[in-house]
Amino acid sequence: MAFAGAARYHDSVAEPGSPRPSHWPWALAAAAVAIVAILTGGVLYVFRSARSLPAELAEGGRQALRDLREVAAAFRTGTVTTTFRSYATEVSGTTRLQFAELRQEELFERRDSEAVLWGALVLPEVVVEARAPVTYTYFLDLDKEWRFRLEGRDVLVVVPGVEWNRPSVDVSALRYTVREGSVFRDEQVALDRLRAELTPLLERRAREHVPLVRETGRRKVEAFVETWLVQRFGDGKDYRARVRFADEPPEPPAPTPAAPPRAAPAG
Repeated sequence: MAFAGAARYHDSVAEPGSPRPSHWPWALAAAAVAIVAILTGGVLYVFRSARSLPAELAEGGRQALRDLREVAAAFRTGTVTTTFRSYATEVSGTTRLQFAELRQEELFERRDSEAVLWGALVLPEVVVEARAPVTYTYFLDLDKEWRFRLEGRDVLVVVPGVEWNRPSVDVSALRYTVREGSVFRDEQVALDRLRAELTPLLERRAREHVPLVRETGRRKVEAFVETWLVQRFGDGKDYRARVRFADEPPEPPAPTPAAPPRAAPAG
């Protein structure tokens, strides 16, 4: 019996030197849970930020696109001229915007005089002429300065001066004739002189014809600019183009309305 009691006492009392019971496993478990919670929160934050970033970028891109598609915004950013030149070059396939082709039946006359004996004897005059169909092609140079200005709902465009290609003569229909001759003169010399002068005469005639095509060019360039506005900008249909050539005088300012007369003070 004593042995059994001693045995029970031994089972219920720790031996000297053995470690005391501790709560560290619970503390470790709690720390692990906290770390997991922190990591989970961080992952969720990163995930949500990553999801919102493309949306913010997309919204910024949409805003930039809206700005680019507004006429007024293009003027504010200074991209109008570059955008137009790119469009015009792509459409025309060259840096020349051709707007008019003029076909004329041209007549060039030369009166050839000559004197002999040191000018003492004037020989009869020889009159020769050249007649041919000529085609003149007029254009504006896209590489030269184009100035755009926004005035309310009007887009004012100052374009370069009118230029032209080398006049094209229908050589198959070119005819030289002697209208007035003389037995005292070599008519072939007068014809050769006219033939040598034909190119500068054609250039001069092309310049003289510019007033005939200027208004046609104005209307066509205005229509071209308005088409560009509609195709390039979302609100482009709300604007109207007005064209002035660089060699034209500027438009006079609109008259200022007169102020109404002041009422006389009551006497």
